[in-house]
Amino acid sequence: MRARVLMAIGTLAVAAAACGQKPDPEAYRQNVEKFRAKHEADYRKEYVSLAGLWFLDPGANTAGSADDNVVHLPPSVPAEIGTFTLHDKAVRFEPKAGAPVTLKGQPVTAAVDLKDDGGKDPADELMVGSVAFWVHDSGDRRAIRVRDEQGEVARTFAGYTWFPIDPKYRVVGRFIKDPEPRKIQVPMITGDFATYTTEGLVEFTFEGQTIRMRPMTTRPNRFYFIFTDGTSGHESYHAARFLYSDLLPDGTTVLDFNEAYNPPCSFNPFTTCPLPPPENKLTVKILAGEKDYAGHRVEPAATP
Repeated sequence: MRARVLMAIGTLAVAAAACGQKPDPEAYRQNVEKFRAKHEADYRKEYVSLAGLWFLDPGANTAGSADDNVVHLPPSVPAEIGTFTLHDKAVRFEPKAGAPVTLKGQPVTAAVDLKDDGGKDPADELMVGSVAFWVHDSGDRRAIRVRDEQGEVARTFAGYTWFPIDPKYRVVGRFIKDPEPRKIQVPMITGDFATYTTEGLVEFTFEGQTIRMRPMTTRPNRFYFIFTDGTSGHESYHAARFLYSDLLPDGTTVLDFNEAYNPPCSFNPFTTCPLPPPENKLTVKILAGEKDYAGHRVEPAATP
């Protein structure tokens, strides 16, 4: 998920680790607080207002606010606005005559083929008033994802809760390369699978235990960890937490669990979060990073 959200603000910490030094405590605390503030702002912008995720069946899928539509849009949208047609992985939208649907600010008056959000280019985002919806790439399936700033998740969002910052949860790991990089299938909370590249394991010592975790490589020398630990389902979210780190020139990497955070599925059911590989299901308690979501979890109107 969105590597740019977790670009390390902590350059002082990384530089200190590369030199074998501990970061200045106050500078370190401020660094982690900056990271958390940026993360919260990015997640509010990208995930809090999601208000629907409707998986498409092959062929025609009607859309609108009426309950009998396959793509069930918020009440502010007309009862019927048109049809999404899925053929292989391609999705076409055909508007109902007079439906107030726009694309890039222009009325949609004829059938249009839509780019999904799985490529380098932005997805084609359709809008009706303030409600936006687009084709979401979820493994081998296609869905329509909906954003509504007035939706229940957005209106009732309870914010973020973090463990106190504790330097003991900032550890230096050693990268152990696999013979060759490889692609693996990672299960998603929706039942789909996402394909990631992995190149090896990271080994570190914590509370007298030697621990190995498998990162995904999101770009050269950038690691993405999906993990659970002894707090999962108790103090922290049960399904997973995420953490990023950089591979340093000396073959080490700083894992700062004070920057571990919840996936968006911890508070929003209209998301498609990955689950941890077997190596990353830790038994040790990591009392650091983000705690479990404190608010009420909104349930989707129907199971995708």
